[in-house]
Amino acid sequence: MNKLMIISCIGMLCLFFTFSAFSQETGLASYYHSSLKGSKMSNGERYDPEGLTCAHLTAPLGSLMKIARKDNPDFSVIVTVTDRGPHVKGRIIDLSRRAARELGIIDRGISEVVIALITKPDSACVPLVTSN
Repeated sequence: MNKLMIISCIGMLCLFFTFSAFSQETGLASYYHSSLKGSKMSNGERYDPEGLTCAHLTAPLGSLMKIARKDNPDFSVIVTVTDRGPHVKGRIIDLSRRAARELGIIDRGISEVVIALITKPDSACVPLVTSN
């Protein structure tokens, strides 16, 4: 990989994280129970508690979402939508155990969060410069 390609990729990543989100929601987040480890998710993969993943009812599978605690936005995490859910009334997202740990909600069980859809799966990052 040449130097210009690396700089272009880094620039694209910086732009990716600074663009405003497509949409936002506020509501209650919970996380997957440990017994679901290895269960098949909607995208066909197996649930890994150490992955940064989530279940959302309407966001396209493969989308990236930023989740932040409403009471303390310094606690935030970026996750990939891999499953459909939650299937509990009043909740808007189910998180992997690692994502819940990074948000600091393991002891609480649930927490009010703000969800921002960062990118949909068809929003591919294409390098500005290619090597020949």
